[in-house]
Amino acid sequence: MILFYAPDIASSNILSEEESQHCTKVLRLKVGKTVHLIDGKGGLYTAQITVAHPKKTEVEITNVIHDFEKRPFRLHLAVAPTKNSDRFEWFVEKATEIGFDELTPLLCHYSERKIIKPERIEKILISAAKQSLKAYVPKLNPICPFAEFMQRKLEKNRYIAHCYDSEKQELAAICQTNENVVIMIGPEGDFSLEEVALATRNGFQNVALGNSRLRTETAALVACHTVTVVNSLAQTAKFIKDK
Repeated sequence: MILFYAPDIASSNILSEEESQHCTKVLRLKVGKTVHLIDGKGGLYTAQITVAHPKKTEVEITNVIHDFEKRPFRLHLAVAPTKNSDRFEWFVEKATEIGFDELTPLLCHYSERKIIKPERIEKILISAAKQSLKAYVPKLNPICPFAEFMQRKLEKNRYIAHCYDSEKQELAAICQTNENVVIMIGPEGDFSLEEVALATRNGFQNVALGNSRLRTETAALVACHTVTVVNSLAQTAKFIKDK
């Protein structure tokens, strides 16, 4: 199944020029062909092409599934962009394939990259969601200074992963299932001690992601995968118990 992204499909039956081009020029789909679309907000649509045009392909919706494969929790990743933008973009792509809901790029004391290209990141989010057959496209927030992030209304279950020798628990051991979660991952130089202390005062729990020292993008991906696996195992166990 190939997905097309149409955020306004509920109110407009016309695909964007980019998606129309892909539909008619790359895939060579004709009038009458069945296509599947996502709106990025959980809607999975089945439709038929009524006008095959490279700039404004039109479709007629024949079926819709709301909240397609919606998970019982939300995962918010707050990650400092890496100095090499390619590595951050790699993380965004792979984390989207695994599954998360919101991304806040963090500006920290030791950050070496202080700007991102939101338009490029958005494209990666959409492309990865389509490729992995997801109806939800993660929300991208503007880059945010660490101290400002601490002032936001955040999820109750909040964690900060760092490399300092302090009392920490494994994320997999304390991650709550079916609960909204926010996890902070610092830059290559890690969070500063002051940032860790500020996070702790604001209810963040110090967590470890294993015994290895991980790069920023690897740590963020491990955190994303850990939360997903912990919840998947809990759902499987519940299914077996209730069977």
